[in-house]
Amino acid sequence: MLGRIKFGTMHRACRKWFFSTVVGLTGVAAAHADVFPAPAFVTLKLTNQVERFPSKEVWQGGPNMLYDTITPDGNVLLVTSPSTATVYAFDTHSGKQLAVIDVDKGSKGIKISPDGKEAYVSNEGANSVSVIDLSTFKAVATIPTEKMPHNVRFNAQGDTAYVTLQGGAGLGVIDTRRRKVTRIIPTPGLEGPHNLDLSKDGSTAFIRDTGNSVAALDLQTGEVKSIVKVGNGHAGIDVIPSGQYVVTGAIADNVVTVIDAETLAIVKQVDVGMGPHGVRSSKDSRWLYVAVTAADKVVVIDMKTLEIAEEHTVGSFPFWVAVNGNP
Repeated sequence: MLGRIKFGTMHRACRKWFFSTVVGLTGVAAAHADVFPAPAFVTLKLTNQVERFPSKEVWQGGPNMLYDTITPDGNVLLVTSPSTATVYAFDTHSGKQLAVIDVDKGSKGIKISPDGKEAYVSNEGANSVSVIDLSTFKAVATIPTEKMPHNVRFNAQGDTAYVTLQGGAGLGVIDTRRRKVTRIIPTPGLEGPHNLDLSKDGSTAFIRDTGNSVAALDLQTGEVKSIVKVGNGHAGIDVIPSGQYVVTGAIADNVVTVIDAETLAIVKQVDVGMGPHGVRSSKDSRWLYVAVTAADKVVVIDMKTLEIAEEHTVGSFPFWVAVNGNP
């Protein structure tokens, strides 16, 4: 049917509609609902925006939209703006801006407690973690840290949070009830601990550095069990919800590295284009979403085949990905 249409005789406006509507929806440019079983949100650093998938709605935020995360109920998205020392809160359904929250200098990684009551923000420029009360959208406490806290992750119980200390100290352990760093675990072999995630059982921290390494850190003994060499440059890291794989990007490279979470062996490196940073799996562990900074695209990897399933062009410098069910 489509092959019989003579494009040369079509009016320019009709041709534009045809390619954007018909061709776009049948090619990789369309965001197919089956690869987005729950909404995913991509920050667009240089256009100060957030893009929602699969609807591809674009919401205007503040300067330098960077790290984002979603409340456990899926209703609120929080996004850091390090250049303004703030956090933006959005309604995930309407895109309405709910609040702009003052935190501290250089607000970077952000995570929400398992009970959905608080958010922790790593203030890299102030050597602190801000605690946000999500019932009021106000910062209610500040936790001092060692140099350059970059990102944070709660354990499943919510009584402990771990913060990467990019200045070189290692991994900080925060008692969330006392709101205090109670322990620093060194991370020899890493060049600036950058982002992190936890194994499914919570016993191991997987830490991505600013060079080309991922450390598997035993949280009980404080021992670095293994250093895995990955792509070059800093990046996000995700332990997919099934616990099978650890995945990380490489902002100065073109590969996403897939690591077996048990054996710590590299399973595959997937070429996604230059500058993959944020990586996050769907809740069912079937799909992996990759923010490819230099190519201005989001790549979807099928985690069964470890092949690229879709690619989507987005605004300038897609940086981080938050997924409902795997924030």
